[in-house]
Formats: sequence, C-alpha cells, structure tokens
Amino acid sequence: MRQFLILFALLIGSYNTFSQDSVVVVINVIDDNTKESVHNVNVLIHNGVEDFRETTNGKGIVTFIGHPQERYIVQLSHEKYISANDIVSVPKRYVDGDTLFKDIEMKFESIKTQTLDEMTVLAPGVPLPVYKSKRLHVEDFEVQNDGNILLLTYPKRLKKGSELILYDGRQTLNNFQVPDKAKELVRDYRGNPHVVCENKVYGIHSENSTIGISSLEKDYYMKYLAPILDTNSTKMYFSTFNPDYPAFEYFAYDQLDSTYSKIIGVEDDLMMELYRAEYKWMDIRTKLWAANKEIQTGIDKEIWVGANYFTKSIYYKEVYAPLFHRNDSLFIFDYYKDKLYTFDKEGDILDSVGIYHHYQPKRTGWKKQLIQDRKTGQIYAVFDRGGYSYLGWVDTKTGEITQHVKLEYRYVNRIKVHGNFIYYTYRPFESTQKKFLYKERLPYDFGKALVPNGDELVEKNKSLRN
Repeated sequence: MRQFLILFALLIGSYNTFSQDSVVVVINVIDDNTKESVHNVNVLIHNGVEDFRETTNGKGIVTFIGHPQERYIVQLSHEKYISANDIVSVPKRYVDGDTLFKDIEMKFESIKTQTLDEMTVLAPGVPLPVYKSKRLHVEDFEVQNDGNILLLTYPKRLKKGSELILYDGRQTLNNFQVPDKAKELVRDYRGNPHVVCENKVYGIHSENSTIGISSLEKDYYMKYLAPILDTNSTKMYFSTFNPDYPAFEYFAYDQLDSTYSKIIGVEDDLMMELYRAEYKWMDIRTKLWAANKEIQTGIDKEIWVGANYFTKSIYYKEVYAPLFHRNDSLFIFDYYKDKLYTFDKEGDILDSVGIYHHYQPKRTGWKKQLIQDRKTGQIYAVFDRGGYSYLGWVDTKTGEITQHVKLEYRYVNRIKVHGNFIYYTYRPFESTQKKFLYKERLPYDFGKALVPNGDELVEKNKSLRN
C-alpha cells in the first residue's frame, strides 16, 4: 500500500511539473504574395476549452502562451484579405520558457481591390506610397479619369531610356519603351496625355489595360494644340502667350458659328518698360537690323530687340496669369493687377476680387505655381519654405488663402492634386532609394465639379456626340 501511494505521488508531481511548462507561441501573419507583414488582423485562438482573441501589431505579430503536446486552431480575418485557418501544434520537446515561431500567410482579396480608394481612409499629412520600384524612378505621372495612373519612368537616366507604365494602384497593367528622349507628361485641351520628347510629341491612348501612342510633330503640337487651354461643349479657350513677350491675351472661340471674342489682356507693365528700353542701349548695327525687321514684318523694332536680347537677361521674367475652368465659370489670376477675375462661359466678366498671396515671395515662398484638382475643380497655390512645400486653397469668392497645408517630405517634385489628394514624386536626400510616387490626403472634402476633361464633362461630351 505504501509503495502504491509513493508511485501515485510521483505521478501527480510529474503531471504538475509538465502542466506548468509554458511555451511562448509567436504567430507572424504575412501576405502570400509580397511576404510583407499584415497588421490589424483579427486572430481567434481555440484550444478546445476556451477561446482567445487578439489583433496583430504593426509588425503583423501576435503572441500567446501555449503548452507542449497541445494543438491550437488559429482563425484569421481581415477586411482586405481572405480569411485563413491554421493549426499550431506545440511539440513535446519544448520546455518551459521556449519560443515557437509560426508563419501564416493570407491572400489579398482581389475583389476588394476595385474599391480600395473608397475604403482607404488616410489621415491628412500621412504620406502613402502609391508606386515604388527597385528598378525604376518615377519622373512624371498623370492620374486618369478611370483611376488608373500613367507613369513616366526610367531605370538610370531619363535621357538614356524611359518607359510608360499604366498602373491601377496595385499592379502594372501595361508598359512599353518610349521611342525618343522623354522630358515630361502634359495634357492637351481634350485631357489626353502626351509625352513630350526631344524631337517629337507622342499622344498616349489608354483604355482599360491597353495603352498605345501616336506620333505628332513637336512644332505642330506647340503651335496649334498647346495654346488651347480648355474647352466646354461649344467653346475653346486659348491664349496668345509667348515666353519671349511680357504680355498676352485670352480668347474664346465658338465652334458653332466660328467667331472669336477677346476675354482679357494681361501685361506686366514694369517688364514691358524694361523690355522696350533695351533698344536704347543697343549698338548701331543692332538698331539697323531691328529697323529692317520692322519693315519686313510690321513688328515694332523695340520688340525685336527685346525678344532677342532682353529675354536672355537675368532681369527678364515670363508673364504668369493662369486660367482655370470650373462648372460654368472661368477664373483668371492677373497678378500684375492684383486681381482674380471671374467670367462666365461666354467670356463676360462676372466679378473681380483682390489677390495678394504673391506679395513678399522671399518670405512666403511663393513659387508662381497654381494647380487645379481635376476632380473637384478647386485651385491651390504652391509655396516653398526651407525646402518644404505648402499648398494653400484659394477661395475664389474672396481671393484669400486662409490655411497652408505642409507636405511631410522635403524637396518633393511634380506636385499635383486629384480628388482631394496631393500626389508627388520623392526620394530621400542622399538615399539609394528610387524616386517613388506618393500621395497625401488634404484636410478638405470637396465634392466633384464640372471640370473640362474631368470625369463629368467627359461623360457629357460623349452623350453630345452620340
């Protein structure tokens, strides 16, 4: 009897010792495609007796205490991934204080990719990489009306070879080599993107996952297409802007009756005075040449001298007075009269307000750059202070800027706004990282507007043609 009790006590003691062995189980949840950690995954752990609920941290990890020779059913769920189940078994050889690591993969649910932009809620001022590559730099980009992004990229140097990529936010839909030395992406008055190259301009046509190009003579594009700024259902708006002349005019062309009407003229009075005064200081030979040019062309001899000599001076500055179109209104910023003019779609003036955000550019960082959100039609002024870019929303009713939104990174490039998001290219200073495309959400929630060649006007023009 005594021997039996001793044996029983030994068995109970060994059982208690075994039951006290605690093993740390570390579960690492990763994406099955990218192998990157997935955070905020809901994890349900069941051991046959009770359930434990945890959430993966920012590194995609969740931990719990297990015991040797026990099995745990792990269920994973996430709003953007397909739910996954797995079994974690703690081997008998593990003793108290050991750690067991377990990787569990989750598959991204492609159906939800289509609504990714609507589901993502990005806090203002938080940069989100839109496109990144270990091989390619992003030189320029255009956000399409269908949400796809057209990227102008290059592996080492832009002039040594560039690629056009059609990107949907998660994967490359199509790409091909640009047949010339590319410089930048631009849009024509119809909203069609073009890649400007050294010798030619190529029109880009994209639909769904296909992309193609058509060749245009560069002189033809610059002379006949570039001056056209905007259109509506019946009118075209264009300017007589010339970078070598400190004045120009805006016109409207009615496609129904083929008539032209002047909207407004813009002139930098101080620059024009200096421009014409250059003739006084020229030598006799140059004055004779300018006089002959005036006889041949009818253009003032002072303009000939100004265009050929003063424009090469450090004192010459191009005229900047952009036009924007939103709904049925035209907005023209005449910085030389300190006025923001509002016109109707016929070109008749409706209102004018004072603008002063271009004053003291050294202190404010004014960069002579206004950009428009192609989806909401809102207009933003760009400032630069200490390498940091700031965007100020322009209230077209008052002409005032009441708030400056600072971008997170320093020395960003190609700033554009689309759908209340700021897009830009950026590479950390002295970094080996390629130049990525990022976006930040603005602290505004403007709705869609009727913007030429934006989503709504494109659909309207299609219905008119049909």
